[in-house]
Amino acid sequence: MSDIRTPQDADWNRFWEKDTSKQFGRISWSKRRILQVLAPYLKDGKAALDAGCGSGFFAGQFVQAGMRTTAVDYSEEALEMARENTQGRAQVLKANLLDEDLRDVLDVRFDLVFTDGLFEHFSPAAQDRILQNLRSIIKEEGVICTFVPNRFSPWEIIRPFYMPGIEEKPFVLKELTRLHTRNGLEVIGKGGVNTLPFRLSPDRLTGSRWGMLLYVTARLS
Repeated sequence: MSDIRTPQDADWNRFWEKDTSKQFGRISWSKRRILQVLAPYLKDGKAALDAGCGSGFFAGQFVQAGMRTTAVDYSEEALEMARENTQGRAQVLKANLLDEDLRDVLDVRFDLVFTDGLFEHFSPAAQDRILQNLRSIIKEEGVICTFVPNRFSPWEIIRPFYMPGIEEKPFVLKELTRLHTRNGLEVIGKGGVNTLPFRLSPDRLTGSRWGMLLYVTARLS
């Protein structure tokens, strides 16, 4: 039984209304490193989903790469930011990834399904439901790329000051890997990024242990 309280619309709306949240829509070294992981899948003409899109930063990157992009969230404040960051070139929709069947909400199947900062806000049972939902809308050759906070990152010490009122439970890499495999996905890549928030960072050596974020890339097994 998880002690995480499921986030509500009002929680996220309050967060995205704050001036401090605007930093999440700007480029940073962690975002640069996420884009490096995603680079093999950013292909012109392919379909991408930014699930739990927040500010829409990554949806904007997908659009710039020439991808047919959809961004979903259930915070109205976040969706407004996503519309601005994608300049009207993405389909931006309100959807609850936990409760709604995405096969009914979306008429597209995706080559890339991307999440960043999503699963850590939900209980393990809810994580399974969300991942099964996302799994149902990827193409046979498509991938899901999932980023979550690392339990052992120094960022977790200061995160509450940047995200007050937003609860989360960070992962270790084994947990993130297990989340995907138990939901019928084959892990084809994993690791950690942004050990240090600078141009030079020993991510390959220490990212999976100390990196700010952990990631898994997976496909249908």
